[in-house]
This record gives sequence, structure tokens and C-alpha cells, in this order.
Amino acid sequence: MKKVFLYTLLLGATLGLSSCGKDFLNITQIDKLTGNNYWTNKGDVEQYMGGIYATFRKATMDNIFFPASGDMRCAPINRSSATTGAGRDYISYLRQNNINAIMARTSVDLDYNFSFFNFPEITKWNNFYKMVQNANIVIYQIDNMEMPFLSEDQKMIYKAEAVFLRSLAYFFMVRIYGDIPYYTTVNTDPLPRTNMITVLKNISADLDASYQHLPWTYDDPSIIAVKAMRGSALALNMHINMWIAGFTNEDKAPLYEKVAEMGRELMEDNGGAYELLSLTRTREIFKGRTKEGLFEIVQNFNYGESFSLAASYSDYVLHAPNKITQKSYIFYDPKFMEKMYPAAGQDLRKTYWFDEDIYATNGDFQCLKFANVFMEEGEDNNPDDNQMIFRYADPILLRAEALAELQRDAEARAVVNVIRNRAEAGVITDSGADLKDAIWWERVRELLGEGNFYYDLVRTKKVINSEFTSAPMSVGAFNAGGWTWPIDKSALTNNPFMRLNNYWN
Repeated sequence: MKKVFLYTLLLGATLGLSSCGKDFLNITQIDKLTGNNYWTNKGDVEQYMGGIYATFRKATMDNIFFPASGDMRCAPINRSSATTGAGRDYISYLRQNNINAIMARTSVDLDYNFSFFNFPEITKWNNFYKMVQNANIVIYQIDNMEMPFLSEDQKMIYKAEAVFLRSLAYFFMVRIYGDIPYYTTVNTDPLPRTNMITVLKNISADLDASYQHLPWTYDDPSIIAVKAMRGSALALNMHINMWIAGFTNEDKAPLYEKVAEMGRELMEDNGGAYELLSLTRTREIFKGRTKEGLFEIVQNFNYGESFSLAASYSDYVLHAPNKITQKSYIFYDPKFMEKMYPAAGQDLRKTYWFDEDIYATNGDFQCLKFANVFMEEGEDNNPDDNQMIFRYADPILLRAEALAELQRDAEARAVVNVIRNRAEAGVITDSGADLKDAIWWERVRELLGEGNFYYDLVRTKKVINSEFTSAPMSVGAFNAGGWTWPIDKSALTNNPFMRLNNYWN
């Protein structure tokens, strides 16, 4: 019976993904494999694993997920002169954290609707749970099915990869919805929502037990940062523990100690697998698959792969000649930009990631981090860059943040100045609370447009402080769940235990 049940689940899995020209991403639809020939060789396992990556891509890159949930929400963004119509009202709504107004304008029957951006998909967790289900199937199959075509080491690698992808799905859901149903087996019985701290502690323990089975990197350059690596798992686990620290009422010191040690391991024990590249190589960094990448979602125009136009941050911060539009759709409050990059200060990020209109408010502002345009001139396409999930600079700064929270200020300064030195910017010399704030601003400075801004605001509670956002959330709204997204009512179907996020009802 177990075999029949599992095979039914396998038939239901969605596994499509374009090729990228490599076997890892050349996915055969699961319904083309029969029960007699399923998982008869390593290639079948690779194809199934590739389908989980494809589902993650579908969950995040077919809509405005990263710009809306990570970059623009409660951010000091403004509509430029290119967005005079009501069709761009979502920019103002995101700044104001007015998610209900966005959802009210998604109907295709409304004038000036937001249907192009597919906001409702952010409220649906179906694809993330497909990732969880399929990862659970991989783990079950490896533990229970005879696989003579895999060595024991290969089995442990695939299992660790599945644990990473399941943990990634749960982490993304926690940051979006808060408490969530938590499955670790192929059982699909309805469950109530589990406290998010419990979920995060569990997935952190899973990663602790499995991450060392993943390789630091791969010999095949086409899958570096595209398939899970040991650095991917460490970066994810660091984020998980910093999120726990932001919300728990327990002693935070052990969490910061753990993050600091994981950051040390990631930086000092990787055997040369990862490094910060010169900022003169910015186009290479964000095209992807370099030593600076830890985990990315791949796109490649040459293989017919491109994200939704709404999915990339670059769509909102580029204009001609980098895009067909004559003005960027958004610009940032000048005071915010001056805080990040003072006019008189040297910083190579300001040189390579922006132009002379860095403080402009008339639509001339651009962020040039993502500017690999390989399409024909005049086409309205976003740059041919991968979507960064974890880039090496990110966990370096998390390590610095954890050290500062532990009052190990000298160590924290040394770590954060690794990032400053790469940018040839002045070193940070602050201590105490000023050092913590300086590290937070360094994350904003380094990771702008990579889907981190809002989540860093939330986990540090800086989202309620007008010093860090020009659109602060009230304490009451935050405590009531105003930092989450609505959960689509489809989650109630066949689940009597389910409750939605009441703040948005």
C-alpha cells in the first residue's frame, strides 16, 4: 500500500523546467515514467530533484514575489513621472503596507487592475508545499527503497539536498505567513498551523544534521550556486537562526553564537570555494554561477528561459538604454540614498551599481547592479541575470551582526569591514548600538534589490522605527500580524483546522 500511495503522489508532482543545456535542468515530466522504470538510475533521481528546484522557481519568479515581499514593502520608494496612471498605485500601497488595497485591485474586470503582477499568487502557498511534499518523497524513498545505482555517499548527498529544499520552502513560508502547517512525512492529512518558532527550530536541526553531506562546490560550472551546496545550507541556517532570534522570548545568545560559528565555518573552511569578486566584475556576479553565488534561481535567454517581467527588481529601477522605458518606475527618498551612499564618501558600489543620477527624483534614477541585457535592442525585457537568493556577502554580514549582538565588537568590525574593504569604502569603527546600526545599514547598502530589505526590517523590529523606514508600521499592527501577507482562502479547503491571518481579513 505504501508503494501505491507514494507512486500516486509522484504522478501528481509538477516537474517542468527549461533545459539550461545541462542534464541537471533537463527535466522529464514525471507522468512519462511508469512504476516499472521510475528511479532506476541516477539520472531519474536528478530529474526528480530538478523538479523541486523548478517548483521553487515557479513559486517566486512567475509573479512580483521578490520586489513586492522583499524590496518595496515599507521601503522609502516613490513613484516616478513614468507612473502617473493608477495602474502603478501598487508602488504607493507597498510603501504604506496596504496589502488589502492591492488585493482589492487584482480583478481583471477592474480598470487599472494589478493582474499583470500576479499579487494573489503570493498569498497561495501551494507551490511551496509541493516543494515540501516532493522533498519528503525523496527522503522517504532514499530511506526505504533499494537503490543499487547509488553509493551510500550519493544517497546522503541527495537526502541533504532534499532537506535543504524542504527547509528553504518552510523558511520562505514563515517569512511570508508566520505560523504554517508543518509536514515532515509524505502524510497529507490536514494539519493546523504550527508556531513558526517551532518550525524554524526543527528545520535548523535538520540542516545541522545534513549540511556536511553537501559539497562546498561543484566541478561542473553550470550548476555552481544553482544546485544546493554546503554554503547554501549554512547561509539558510544562519538566516533561520537570526529570524528565531528576532522573535523568540528565550535567551538569544546561543542563537547568535551558532550564527557566528556557522559564519566562521563558511568563510574560513570553504577551501577556496567562495570569494568576494572585484566589483569591476559586477556583471559576472549577477549573471550568476560565480564563486560569490551561494544559491540562485537561474535564467538564460539563450535557452528560452526568462522570468516574468514583473518578477525582477531591475524592471522597476532601469530605463533606456538599459530598458525600453525612458524613466525608471521608482526612485528612493534622497535622504535614504544619502544615508546609504554619502555624496562625499568613496564606495565602489556607488561607482559600479549607480550612475550620476543616484539621488535623482525625476525618474532618471537607476540601480545598475542587474544590467546584463542580451536581448535585441528595443525589446522590453529585463536583464539576463539570475535571481540571487544567497550571495556570499549576505552571510558575512549576518556573522558580523551576530558578533555585534554578542558584544564582540572588535570581531564584528573585522568581519563587516571585509565587505567595506571590497568596496574600497572607509572602515567601520563604531561600537555598541551604533555598530549594530552600522551593520544593518551595510546590509541595506550591499544587498539592495536582492529581496532582503523588508525581511531585515521585520526580524530586527526596525520596521516600527522611523529611523530605518520612512513608512514605519505601528507596534499594534506588527503584533497583530501586519508584517505577514494574507493567506488565500483556498487554504481552508478540506482543512477544518486551518485559520487565516486575521490582520488581513
